[in-house]
Amino acid sequence: MCQLLGLNCKHPTDAMFSFAGFAQRAGITDQHADGWGIAFFEGSDDNRGLRLLVDHQPASTSPVADLIRRYPIKSRNIMAHIRKATQGVVALENCHPFVRELWGRYWVFAHNGDLKQYTPRLHGSFHPVGQTDSEQAFCWLMQELAKSHASLPSLEELTLTLQELTPHIARHGVFNFMLSNGQALWTHASTHLSYVERQHPFSTATLSDQDLSIDFAHCTMEDDRVAVIVTTPLTTNEHWTPLAPHTLACFVEGRRWR
Repeated sequence: MCQLLGLNCKHPTDAMFSFAGFAQRAGITDQHADGWGIAFFEGSDDNRGLRLLVDHQPASTSPVADLIRRYPIKSRNIMAHIRKATQGVVALENCHPFVRELWGRYWVFAHNGDLKQYTPRLHGSFHPVGQTDSEQAFCWLMQELAKSHASLPSLEELTLTLQELTPHIARHGVFNFMLSNGQALWTHASTHLSYVERQHPFSTATLSDQDLSIDFAHCTMEDDRVAVIVTTPLTTNEHWTPLAPHTLACFVEGRRWR
């Protein structure tokens, strides 16, 4: 199956350190070599702008991925995905994250898992381009959110609606996912997702997939706060909290909010 990485931050932060270790899992320390992608919400204060990069090549060898490892693109909500194909060919249109527009905002979605006999009825404006079960699930979520709310609701209302919708998909198989509209980062755990919250006083972190460490005390401000959510913990010397199965969590400004 695939692996997920998400960062939710109080202030714009780059993903260079986290992505460096995560990308090793695309053919070097693990077998997720069927494409990858990363999305950064940027722009105005409410994070409406979006920068999306995807590639059908492995993240460990992709020249596009090398850009992410070297260039400090800063964002308050970042989502990355490395793919091990279960449904759909290895091609750009099947690379996560997927993007749709709703209520005048970009929405980004990535999925780890395998949904069996999943053929949702899609009758609105949201239809898949590729062949993955993941994109079908995303389109159905967007369709049902649009039916549930006439305009962008509060984060609390969105979270409650997602809690109601998610089990309809999760009953078809493994449905670990990340979803963001630039305001928050929602995650759902069917099997494996863990998170760590970094805040003052910052310390040194060491990657588990690469011989690389960073002392965050030298590159952060006292009021910085970052939540990192990933399929399998990225570092060896931090306390990672696993999300219980069937849990939907919402991260806002660098901490778990719900």
